[in-house]
Amino acid sequence: MSRRRSSSSVASQAPSPSEPEIEGVDDALDDEGEEEGASRAVLTDGSEPTGSRQLQVAAEAHGQRLDAWLSGCIPAYSRSHLKGLIEAGEVQVGGQVVTSASRKVAQGQVIDIVLRATAQSQAFVAEPMALPIVFEDEHLLVVDKPAGLVVHPAAGNWSGTLMNGLLAHHPGASGLPRAGIVHRLDKDTSGLMVVGKTLEAVTALSRAIAARDVKRQYLALAHGQVPDAVSIASSIGRDPVTRVRMAVVPSGKPARTDVQRLLCGLVQPSLAGRHDEDRPARWVSGVLCTLHTGRTHQIRVHLSSRRHPLVADALYGGAPLLGMTRQALHAARLGFVHPITGEAMQFEAPLPVDMATAWAELENAVK
Repeated sequence: MSRRRSSSSVASQAPSPSEPEIEGVDDALDDEGEEEGASRAVLTDGSEPTGSRQLQVAAEAHGQRLDAWLSGCIPAYSRSHLKGLIEAGEVQVGGQVVTSASRKVAQGQVIDIVLRATAQSQAFVAEPMALPIVFEDEHLLVVDKPAGLVVHPAAGNWSGTLMNGLLAHHPGASGLPRAGIVHRLDKDTSGLMVVGKTLEAVTALSRAIAARDVKRQYLALAHGQVPDAVSIASSIGRDPVTRVRMAVVPSGKPARTDVQRLLCGLVQPSLAGRHDEDRPARWVSGVLCTLHTGRTHQIRVHLSSRRHPLVADALYGGAPLLGMTRQALHAARLGFVHPITGEAMQFEAPLPVDMATAWAELENAVK
């Protein structure tokens, strides 16, 4: 028996999912690099000690950079974090504050440091929040993530994430990889996500994603006249020029997105929120995107590579229109087999207010 949440009238125009796969399964982050060669003598248990420490430079360390030497003595912290402590005035050499990480240490010097935990170590804490839960049982839950909610802690967003909320929501989350998160959505993408609540469910869901057995479809607003139906199969990798972006590159990972145009209209300047009547109108398409792979930013990259960036997607060249101030992308449909019961699960999430309003204005433009 399927479980279904009502969709907006816009989403109901879309055909039944055929072969979509989950979007946003991020590539593994590279470990932070450290220079080799520093000796590691103490505090090797992998924890993050805090408080004051007093160390003395041994003969064999004479002439080393201060940050490299500290990294060898305190392996629980990365060299970059220790460099930040130096620059913040938390290190004294012979009783004098030193703020240069490149300063050389000398045999016999006494060095004091105040250790402060990294932001990362403080990120994995429970934070009670109102989770937008669509379905939940003892094995998994499905959430309708709002735009603006970060899924997993990362640089610039070490708190207030979905993961923090999951850790507060149920006790078992603390014993699961990433609190049970098996895939991600971008911060400003809204829509459906499935989360495991037990290790068995997490493992099964992860395998289902890898096998392309989790079905997902997105609704999006894109610039231009998108073809009636197009399948985009272009490899995606890190943009070689702008590292915060992904791009279609020959050396990237294979990716495929099927795009179906549901409607297309000419948006007049008044609909775009502008009062300059001399400004030309713009074509905007409402599309249904079906995924066959789950690369980072896949829909955004594939459509922008065809000169159809998403409305208001500043990172990939999409201008704001129709009142949208974030990328016009919503994970509208989610389907999978329950990893424990074997039940076929099907969910639909209506468009959030901002995107529903924009879609309605585009429908009026078509008329």
